[in-house]
Amino acid sequence: MNTTRRTGILGGRFDPVHLGHLETAIVARQVLSLDQVLLLPSRVSPHRATPAHATNADRMAMVRLATNDDASLTPSDLELETDAPSYTAVTLERLHARGFLPTQLFFILGADAFAEIATWRHYPAVLDGAHFVIISRPGHPVAELTEALPDLRGRIHCVGGEPGRVIPDTDTSPLVLLIDAVTPDISSTRIRERLSRGEPLTGLVPTSVSTYIEHHRLYEPQRDRQLE
Repeated sequence: MNTTRRTGILGGRFDPVHLGHLETAIVARQVLSLDQVLLLPSRVSPHRATPAHATNADRMAMVRLATNDDASLTPSDLELETDAPSYTAVTLERLHARGFLPTQLFFILGADAFAEIATWRHYPAVLDGAHFVIISRPGHPVAELTEALPDLRGRIHCVGGEPGRVIPDTDTSPLVLLIDAVTPDISSTRIRERLSRGEPLTGLVPTSVSTYIEHHRLYEPQRDRQLE
């Protein structure tokens, strides 16, 4: 890997990957001038009680299709290489072992997920493994996080979303960077629900992903029962 690059990391089940995921990655890349954003499907999500509906291979294939037209978005099977739960702290350690410095990594997630950061494995040490880039989600503005997480005020900085906003020095130590942006109100759960009712996915997933889902008959009720 070229470890001189500023690399974003967007993890998730991607069950399936959708336009909300892609827009989140693109916003972070544009605001922070990232060279690439890795999209990492998780193998075993530590915060989910049930397994993914689609197989690891199908979820990885959909991520590859979704990122095919944007060279700055890079699919990665890093978390699929191991049977262990996909803890962020472990993923960051594996990237460090490949030569990345914490200040070269930008871990991207929504404000709703970051609000629960104190429950994460190896908190607060995990915050030293990368910059954490927090993006507004519908109903979860980043502005509320400073008050909700007072212990982190010293490292929280608001960037993007306003004219003239200055990006702080990201070469010295890992920070928590808040980006107030509008991203689509889409979830994988709602997409699967639409598919179960035979409704179209127009405007929710890339066309290539919709075609893949239809061709492989993913998320059909019978298939879901077989996978659970």
